[in-house]
Order: sequence, then structure tokens, then C-alpha cells
Amino acid sequence: MPVYTYRAVTRTGVVVRNRVEASSRQNLIKSLKNGNLMPISIEQVSYRSNKTQRKQKKNVTDIQEIMKNVNTTQLGKNKKTLSTKEKINLYFAKTEPITQRDLVVFTQNFYLLKKANFNNIHALDTIIQSTENLSFRGVLEDILAGVEAGENMYTTMEYYTNVFPYIYVNMIKVGELSGSLTNSLQQAVKYLDESEALNKKIKSILIPNIIQFVMLLVMLIVGTLVAIPAIQNVFDELGTDEELPTVTLWFADFIDGCIQFWYIPTFIILAIVGAIIFYINTPKGRYNFHYFKYKMPIFGELIFALDFSRFLKAMLLNMQNGMRIQDSIEVSKNVIKNLVMLSVIETSINNILTGSSWIEPFEKSGLAKPMITEMLKIGMQTDLTEMMEKLVEYMEIDIDNIMAKIMKALPQVVYAVVGAILIFFVLVVLVPCIQVYMGNFLFSAYDV
Repeated sequence: MPVYTYRAVTRTGVVVRNRVEASSRQNLIKSLKNGNLMPISIEQVSYRSNKTQRKQKKNVTDIQEIMKNVNTTQLGKNKKTLSTKEKINLYFAKTEPITQRDLVVFTQNFYLLKKANFNNIHALDTIIQSTENLSFRGVLEDILAGVEAGENMYTTMEYYTNVFPYIYVNMIKVGELSGSLTNSLQQAVKYLDESEALNKKIKSILIPNIIQFVMLLVMLIVGTLVAIPAIQNVFDELGTDEELPTVTLWFADFIDGCIQFWYIPTFIILAIVGAIIFYINTPKGRYNFHYFKYKMPIFGELIFALDFSRFLKAMLLNMQNGMRIQDSIEVSKNVIKNLVMLSVIETSINNILTGSSWIEPFEKSGLAKPMITEMLKIGMQTDLTEMMEKLVEYMEIDIDNIMAKIMKALPQVVYAVVGAILIFFVLVVLVPCIQVYMGNFLFSAYDV
């Protein structure tokens, strides 16, 4: 079991230092926090195997023993009060968020060190020393402790789902299991860069238009609540026969009803959202939701192409390292999270076991393009590895083309929605304002 030395602070400001055994760095952190201790620094000293029983050193105690004695009066003798600056620095160091950029830099550096023939322990230790984000450094130290204990990196990464995406972890898993971690890191770097570029493109289109949409919606509601009653009061005071447009009166009554009986629309919205969430969390609902992802307008084709391309790249990586087709598919399916794709892959594996074609399930699913399945069939008759390399290149070109279509179609969809809201705003709010501005209602008010 690993041995750690740590420095921590109690609630009263006492700095505690000790040397303990713990299963992992993260478990030690949890134990310290449960015992009202806030870790300042934790360093692994060595790794002790449970197979060889050694006499415990005097300065190495079990963590549970520390928890029993941590708040005793003996600690008060060395009591130290932290300054305000130290408390602030300690707080921000503990709460520093781990950003996407931190993950990108780590992956790039790790890839470069692996290309330079660094082993995992040496590479991780080098990166940890240059990592400024203390939160991320703690995660990397935990990964390093696991690697030094003989574990794979991905096993520790799986505990940090808020830091490492599911796809990222399984890329590392494929690389470690197939013995080609360097290539997997290269794919991971590309995946992170492509994801970041895609998110930036989509945000650059959606965010300005969403802001415009929200502003129009606010103007519509505020205008209905403020301008329409004022105009109606003018009409009533002058006794004109003119009336506000029907759509204006209807929308004003609708807003007033929503305000007066606010609990009804709130309950309806919460009920709908709750029903959808409940349905999605059922096995059938989750499967249908994942199927909808592949068939949804605009983004469905792109989501499938990205998943299938990622699967083919992982499969190609395994086959280049000498894996059989069945084993390659079995390992590569870990990079996929969509249940629809996983069910197709499982059917493909079963077909191999029964002597049938593993390409047939992808063809029958109706999701893969005929070009893809035909290239795989030709590859089975010639050289599958070489054909899959060409197929991966084709998929990358296809993804670029789909992205170009989305970037062209998405603004049109957003503009159409914003335009519809703008037209409705004109009919509901601006038309009555124009009526007042023109003053035509004065003729009927004075019987002219």
C-alpha cells in the first residue's frame, strides 16, 4: 500500500504533519477532510506491498489512528494561526477549477514526452512539476501513484469524470491495452483540438443569436405589460371606437393569465421536464434518446460520423498492433458511449462468433453510408488494415463536409427563429404604438 507524507490544517489553524498509509491519494484526501483536516500538500514516499508483511515503522501509522487523535489537546502546543493572505491563497488553491485548456496542455506534453521515449512514471512526474493548477496537479499525482503501484492510467482517470471526458479515458484505455499509448495520445490531442474548434464555431453562431432572441422576448413581454395597457387606457379615456389588434389583445390576456396563475405553467413545465428526464433514464428511453441523437436535424449526421470515425480509428490502432478483428472490435467499443452504436457493435461481435459478416450489422442499421460499408467489404477481400486507413481519411473529409453544411444551415435556422419572434413583436407591440403615433383613433373619438 502506498505511503504518503502530508501537511494539513485543522479548523483551529493547527498545522498537522504526518506519514500514513492509504490506498490512494484521493482516498487519503477524503479521509483527511472527513476528519476536519484540510490538506496543504501530499507526497507519496513509497509503495508497500501487502504480500510481504513487514514491521510497521514508528512514524507510519494508520490513517484511522490519526483521525482519532487529530483534535486532542496535544496539537494545541504547536498551534499556528494562519494569516489572512495565507487563508485566501489556501482557499483559492483548493478551489481552482480544472479547465479544458489544462487537459489539452497535459495531453500535448504527455504525447511529446512519450515520443521522446519517456516511460509513464517519468513523463507524469515531469509534467506534475510544471503544472501550475494545484487542483489538476493533485489529480495527476493520484494517477502517478496508481501507475507506480502497477495500475493502468485509465483506471484512475475513470474516478475523475469531471476532468477527463468518457471518450478521452477510453482512448487512453485502448492505447494502454493495445500497447500503443503514444498513438492514442496523438488521437486524444486531435480529439480535444477538434472538439474545442467545433465548440467555438457553434458558440460564435449561437451565442449572439440567442442573446438577440432573449432580448426580443424580453422586449415583447415588457412591451405587452407596459405599452399595451397604456395604449388601451388612452383609447378608453378618449372613448374611441378603435380597438387594438386581436393578436395583441390575445397575447396580453395570455401574459396576464400566466402572471395571475403562475403556478399552472410552472407545474406544466416541471412536469414535462420531469417526464422527459424520467423517460430518458429508463433503458428504452435512453436507447431512443441516443437514437434521436443520430437522427436529429442538423447535428445528427455529424454526431454519428464522429462516433463511427472514433471507433474506426481505435479499431485501426488495435489492428496495427497485431490484434485480431474480434479482439480489436471488443476493445475499440470502449470509445463509444451511444447505446445504439454499442448495440450494433455487439451484434457485429456476435456475427463473428457465429461465422457471419461483422460488417452486416452496420449496413442494416441504416446509419452508416453505403460508401463506408462497401470499403469495409473490399478491405475484407484485400487488406483490411490498409483499407481502414483510407476509410479513416474518407471519414475525416466527410466530417469536414458535414461541418461546412452545418455552418451554412445553422445561421439560417437561427435567423428564421429570430425573424419569427421579430414579426410577432411587430404585430403585438409596434402596430398599436404606430396607431397611437398616427392618431387615427382621434377621428372616431371626436365623431369626425
